[in-house]
Amino acid sequence: MTQTCAFCYRHCAISEGGTGYCGVRGNEGGKLVSVNYGKLVSIALDPIEKKPLYHFLPGSQSLSLAEPGCNYTCEFCQNYEISQKGYRCETQSVSPGQVRDIARRTEARSVSYTYSEPSVWQDYMLDVAALVHQDGRYNVMVTNGSFGESTRSKIFSLIDAFNVDVKGDEAYYRSVCHATLQPVLDNVEAIVKANRHLEVTTLVIEGIHTEEMIMELGRQLKARGVEVWHLSRFFPRYKMDDRKPTGEPFLERMLRVALQSGIPYIYGGNSFHVDQTFCPKCHTLLISGHDYEGTQAEEAERTIRNGKCAFCGQEIYGVFR
Repeated sequence: MTQTCAFCYRHCAISEGGTGYCGVRGNEGGKLVSVNYGKLVSIALDPIEKKPLYHFLPGSQSLSLAEPGCNYTCEFCQNYEISQKGYRCETQSVSPGQVRDIARRTEARSVSYTYSEPSVWQDYMLDVAALVHQDGRYNVMVTNGSFGESTRSKIFSLIDAFNVDVKGDEAYYRSVCHATLQPVLDNVEAIVKANRHLEVTTLVIEGIHTEEMIMELGRQLKARGVEVWHLSRFFPRYKMDDRKPTGEPFLERMLRVALQSGIPYIYGGNSFHVDQTFCPKCHTLLISGHDYEGTQAEEAERTIRNGKCAFCGQEIYGVFR
């Protein structure tokens, strides 16, 4: 019997013995299952800044994990060995309870579901997340933002912070990612309305992204309430390994365009660009850098009090304690 998967916007109709577009949701005996449930391709302790999240518990450590799989086939995929179909990677079986125990042992402030696409293995993610919440820790989802509308309420009940990739315009999504933009924008808007922490990332490819594309993306993100936007340099990878890396001058130009959106916190990634956080009202430097040294928490404690600039009282978007 064919079953329809609701985990992402594709709503794959999966026949018995088959799998969906992602390759990791299968129909076994008329029941939908995750064929890699609890089989992790990676688990590591990372600075939260690597997600990247700059306004959520800055300076803290996050236990980061991934199962294989993705519902996109982006031609620039940075982690294609663990996300794309047709690649075999070593896995280790780690139960949700074991993840909780590792988080306790490492004293991680949060657990991040990242590296591949957690939308397609969200049953495991949510089982882990429930235990993480019981311990008073936070949950972070690093995602392409394509999870299904019917799954939002469960995800929002357990995930505290999101970094969503918003990759380009609709033509870019169709030609490069083999996906579609609108479900991502809808989920961005839903995350904001649910009052969950959100930061957006766009990987900028010189020769494909244009000032007009970044300007339009900025307009769409601003209209949906986005406050933090990371623009990150592309490096050759996967089916785009013959392209040149995005140049530093091009990234700087795109950052200047992004600033015109009115989004208050704009950052550059994979770059020599020095990311700093300023108060959007009095322009006082609040966090002098977002490297991986872990000093941001101490700095934020001095400059951001009760979520407000210590110098002028302006609200600063984020969770800093």
